[in-house]
Amino acid sequence: MTVATSAEQAPIEAAAPRRLSALDRWLPLWIALAMGAGLLLGSTVPAVGALLAQLEIGGISLPIALGLLVMMYPVLAKVRYDRVAAIAGDRRLLISSLVLNWLVGPALMFALAWLLLPDLPEYRTGLIIVGLARCIAMVVIWNDLACGDREAAAVLVAINSVFQVVAFAVLGWFYLTVLPAWLGLEVQGLDISMGEIAINVLVFLGIPLAAGFASRWIGERTRGRQWYEGTYLPAVGPWALYGLLFTIVLLFALQGENVVHRPLDVARIALPLLAYFALMWSIGLVTGKSLRLGYARSTTLAFTAAGNNFELAIAVAIGTFGAASGQALAGVVGPLIEVPVLVGLVYVSLWARRVWFRTDPVPSEPEVGSLSSRERSTP
Repeated sequence: MTVATSAEQAPIEAAAPRRLSALDRWLPLWIALAMGAGLLLGSTVPAVGALLAQLEIGGISLPIALGLLVMMYPVLAKVRYDRVAAIAGDRRLLISSLVLNWLVGPALMFALAWLLLPDLPEYRTGLIIVGLARCIAMVVIWNDLACGDREAAAVLVAINSVFQVVAFAVLGWFYLTVLPAWLGLEVQGLDISMGEIAINVLVFLGIPLAAGFASRWIGERTRGRQWYEGTYLPAVGPWALYGLLFTIVLLFALQGENVVHRPLDVARIALPLLAYFALMWSIGLVTGKSLRLGYARSTTLAFTAAGNNFELAIAVAIGTFGAASGQALAGVVGPLIEVPVLVGLVYVSLWARRVWFRTDPVPSEPEVGSLSSRERSTP
């Protein structure tokens, strides 16, 4: 699929209106069905959660890892890596992303957790851990659906991965121990090594990123860019959607029993998460607009700021506090709320593209079909 990577490229690409495949046209329905199937599976077959827990290596769920890798590879295979160097030189984009992800995001989640869950310390701690785990995986899907800048997304998630290895444990110590002590609040601890975080980053970003780069490098040199983008990418594109739906089913199945039997707790956890995702996305989009980054990079900034690395958050919560802990439940509720909210924000982004970012092309219909890469040009 041809997607504008900057406001300057938009007029060229506006000349080819696109039609969505049936698979993509009903994307919200497929996601809703996957969520429902996962909840039904987890609530009616509780052994599924135990089985998934057994299929782990180093705190990483192998089935979920498989789903994420299948989901991310087609998107990262679409990235034109020869454009990455130019994007890495955009200081406004990089600095604003670092500020949003590593200063604003953790501070906002800390404030929301204490404001809305003052009487629930386990859930509060779990949410703070979610706020510290910046997204390096599923954000590429939301960005692609919203017609964001793929190359910019690849750069930003790579930067987040580096900072995650270096800063996660330090920020966890600060927000769970140091800052609460300064404010006279209850203190919690967090025990995780940089090595564990590095393994998480390697699995969920390093492997699909390396595979995407290698496939483009090999494909373009052996068959040419026209074949690679016109034949190969449309063939592998639908697998991003399949991987996304498979991952959603597993994530919702993990806590299906809890969602059914502890709905009030889930609702309490969901409230600060809803506020967090909406605020971070809005701040990111307004920041991009204010810096005149153009629609594609502004929406990339917004989604990379709003998304979180739920796998890392869940692994840390389980490893530190136990699988049955409230912290772990808060971590798992994170993607249960994030998935539908960010899918909704994809449509808000496309609306903002038409109404607010007037320098970008107006799509003939909502362009949520970038997962399958099966659009057809109309005469």
